[in-house]
Amino acid sequence: MSAVGEMLVLTLPDGKTREVAPGTLGREVVASIGPGLLKAAIAIAIDGEVQDLMTPIRKGGAFVVITEKDPRALDVLRHSGAHILATAVRRLRPEAKIGFGPAIDDGFYYDFEVAKPFTPDDLAAFEAEMHKVIAEKYAFVRAEVTQDEARKVFADDPLKLERLDDFTDPSEVISTYTDGPFTDLCRGPHVPDTSYLKHFKLLSAAGAYWRGDEKRQMLQRIYATAFFKKDELEKHLHNLEEAKKRDHRVLGRQLDLFQFFPQAPGAAFWTPKGTTLYNTLEAFVRERQREDFLEVKTPLLYTKKLWEQSGHWGKYRENMFLVHDKEAAEAGATPDEALSMSLKPMNCPSHHLYFGASKHSYRELPKRYVTFDVLHRNELSGALSGLTRVRQFSQDDCHVYLREDQIASEVQFLLDFILGHYETFGLTATLKFATRPEQRIGSDDLWDRAEAGLKAALENSGRPYELKEGDGAFYGPKIDFDVTDSIGRAWQLGTIQLDYNAPERFDLSYTGEDNAAHRPVVIHRAVCGSFERFIAILIEHFAGAFPVWLAPEQVRVLPISDEVAGYAEEVTAKLKAAGIRAVCDTRSDTLNYRIRDGELMKVPYMAVCGKREAEAGQVAIRVRGAGKKQEIVSVADFQARLLDEIRTRALTPSSAGEA
Repeated sequence: MSAVGEMLVLTLPDGKTREVAPGTLGREVVASIGPGLLKAAIAIAIDGEVQDLMTPIRKGGAFVVITEKDPRALDVLRHSGAHILATAVRRLRPEAKIGFGPAIDDGFYYDFEVAKPFTPDDLAAFEAEMHKVIAEKYAFVRAEVTQDEARKVFADDPLKLERLDDFTDPSEVISTYTDGPFTDLCRGPHVPDTSYLKHFKLLSAAGAYWRGDEKRQMLQRIYATAFFKKDELEKHLHNLEEAKKRDHRVLGRQLDLFQFFPQAPGAAFWTPKGTTLYNTLEAFVRERQREDFLEVKTPLLYTKKLWEQSGHWGKYRENMFLVHDKEAAEAGATPDEALSMSLKPMNCPSHHLYFGASKHSYRELPKRYVTFDVLHRNELSGALSGLTRVRQFSQDDCHVYLREDQIASEVQFLLDFILGHYETFGLTATLKFATRPEQRIGSDDLWDRAEAGLKAALENSGRPYELKEGDGAFYGPKIDFDVTDSIGRAWQLGTIQLDYNAPERFDLSYTGEDNAAHRPVVIHRAVCGSFERFIAILIEHFAGAFPVWLAPEQVRVLPISDEVAGYAEEVTAKLKAAGIRAVCDTRSDTLNYRIRDGELMKVPYMAVCGKREAEAGQVAIRVRGAGKKQEIVSVADFQARLLDEIRTRALTPSSAGEA
């Protein structure tokens, strides 16, 4: 806080300053700059902290007026939308108890405690009522209250009363916001009045445990979204519909790739086609790492002592599948004492054990160990979702052991390696630098060195990045890769994590040029994240229409009649001999039916064989997505074309005339 006497100093973007008394409202400062700016203002920010126009200013600093052009304005609008939703629900369902209503990445939600789940008709009624609240142009009236005053306001709302228990600091401000008949316990910020919410949509309702605790009561969560512009809302809704069509859980069944069974919750059962897809992806990852990485296989089960040494037992235990020691239990150990082992949730400690078992020279570094072993994490049953959230999975997990002076060059190498992987699939990535979290291991000195080293390496690469304060791993800072798919959704995938703690905990060393022992640094690296989740993303990114090299079935050969079935089998055999995944469909169904089936299964190429093609050694090929268009080519040319697309990993099959 900067102040002259008792006045607060606000520094505007142009460098000019305003001196204001503590408690001055944000709107008063904006009005002093200009009435036009006040009309456009959504909120303000002081030293990056967003607050609305009706919140008293209590500190000086860099002062910015947030208009709808500022990305931060959308969160303010959406948070206000959550309050308008709650206003509408309480009008129509006054018995509903109110929970939380935050803005989230793509919209907002609000939680309610009601006797029966909300129906689609309920959502339609709530949305219509929201339009009425918006038309009534209620101001968001802010009030600061004491604990006692707040408890009187929310005497009939047990969820809010519980939230008030969290205010343990006497100096913490408790505020409420009222729009028309509805008052909520909230810190804000909000738009000036309800009329600012013009373009919104209620999307769905789902169950959600109060405060995310599965032991607590189930609430009804209404999801919604909002934008400042109508075309942005329409584009988002279009993408949501497109996402439904691309849902990997639906396409996984349609394309016969994987299944799930209640007898193995959170573990995918890969079909023959799905296994081919999985193995093709894994082979690609292996191929790219053949020269510069050392693949090892390590055990799945480790002792409690190892997890205590790594820090996972104290920080990650609730997510681990623990194993009881039968002999200890029979000897009278408590259930907690008898927990002696765990299935591994990650590969880090096993690589540390392996590196530490041998002596290493500085000349050997960096050493890059990679493992594709099965991992297990004890995810909540309610969090499981297709392939994107599972309990059993495999990662392309790598740990690099290097000298401190190699950090910059190694990070550059790994950045290029990871981004090159995504480019193969037509995916683009943005980088995020995540710093130390509140819950962490290791000294501040180690964290200072790790953050400084990783940040310097990242900046030395020249690549733009976003800062994510407090989002690092519990053992070190990291660079995360957010990958954008074909319909604009971002997925957090790869990571580069710098770790000074593990070498200390595992007493790792290498012999330096001075013939003395030195500590290496460890980099944790993943590219796909997990194969399961990456495949889910690829299914949705390609809408199941995989590139030829990745497709489980690359060619379907279709004889027109039994008369040419033998020739079709010969064509199929030649393609298979060349390493192409070809299937001959000799079913008795009509040709049109079989073609339609191939289209539904999203096969890249169909090769139709008639009498003329058999006599000329040719096939009539139909390219996925090209409609009824056919191209007559020799079997040899078709085979060469396929092999070239597989070799180059072309993203789409070539249309007629492109070969």
